[in-house]
Amino acid sequence: MKLRTLPVFLAFLAMGFGDAVGPFVSLAKSEFQLSTTVATLIPFVGFSMFGLLSVPFGVFQDKHGKKFVLVLGLLVALAGMLSASFGITTFPLFLVSILLLGGGAAILQVAGNPIMRDVSEEGRYARNLTLGQFVKAIGSLSGPLIPVIAARSFGASWKVIFPIYAVALLVTVVAVSALQVRRDEPQHQAATFGSCLALLKNSYVLAMVLAIFLYVGAEVCVSSGIPLFLKDQYAIDINRVGLLGTGLFFLALTAGRLCGGVLLNWLPPRKFFVATCAASIIGLLGLFVPSGYVAAASFFVAGLGFANIFPMVFSLAVENMPERANELSGLMVTAIVGGALLPPVMGFVADRSTVQLSFLVPLAAIVYITVIAVSNAGGGEKAYAVKK
Repeated sequence: MKLRTLPVFLAFLAMGFGDAVGPFVSLAKSEFQLSTTVATLIPFVGFSMFGLLSVPFGVFQDKHGKKFVLVLGLLVALAGMLSASFGITTFPLFLVSILLLGGGAAILQVAGNPIMRDVSEEGRYARNLTLGQFVKAIGSLSGPLIPVIAARSFGASWKVIFPIYAVALLVTVVAVSALQVRRDEPQHQAATFGSCLALLKNSYVLAMVLAIFLYVGAEVCVSSGIPLFLKDQYAIDINRVGLLGTGLFFLALTAGRLCGGVLLNWLPPRKFFVATCAASIIGLLGLFVPSGYVAAASFFVAGLGFANIFPMVFSLAVENMPERANELSGLMVTAIVGGALLPPVMGFVADRSTVQLSFLVPLAAIVYITVIAVSNAGGGEKAYAVKK
């Protein structure tokens, strides 16, 4: 791994800071005396930025370059953390900080995923993108961990997380500013909002974008549904033990991304994509076995499988159409809004049947992605023609 990839890995760490909006819900609810409904505006604001900013910044990136957009995303997130560091007295001000953090994370996703290809050695893009997702997972884990460590070890407020994030973002800005990136490959036609949407007419692009939408939705469905599953199936108190299942799932996600980065040194990405989808299906099917031990093991297996789906879909699509990387990045990062839209479907199923049966929703999503993985393994992407 060359040293020039280090600044990009730091940017992936910063992307993970955006996932802290989840742990912020309960903390802000207590701090500002909010109702549960109002507190849920926090993750909604964070997710909405992916839908609003991704395609416009994919177009903007085509004109100004990935490095410029990467620095811009870091600065937007830094502005949010600096504003929070100097004191948050009202909930609306807190939402502004979350808005900036979510916006920065969305912009970082648009630039960070394709720029990894520019700094990677030939044939190492899928591996490095998988390792980048592992580093991002570390940033995500910092959201729930830092406030706990600050309170227990130093008696500090949970708000200490904001200056810590600000320092990390500032270091990353300096590192990325010195990054040497080969010039973006020229496109036959400048990217526009229309050209981004026109790519969706291509069946392969549409399938890969939908795969990202369903994957992110499935991941949020599983992580949020595990505590409810444990309570419904085994009468486990969510407030005392239920979150351990979610922790096991996220631990597997983190470990799986590290293992994926190592295994991709030897395994072809397309075959690895099929294998990771198969592990995901096995894990989800295990939840229908009437055993608490099997359920615990299934959470972990599902996490290992889920871990590498996003980088596989993203890297295969970009490697297949490198000249449209900016437009593809905008479309696929926009698809992250699946994390906000698929869970309500799962909730609807749970309310009208059981929590256990509601896991058929993420299972169906993964089955679709598996079909896409098998198609890629068999060279299915060759069947379409890209209009330049």
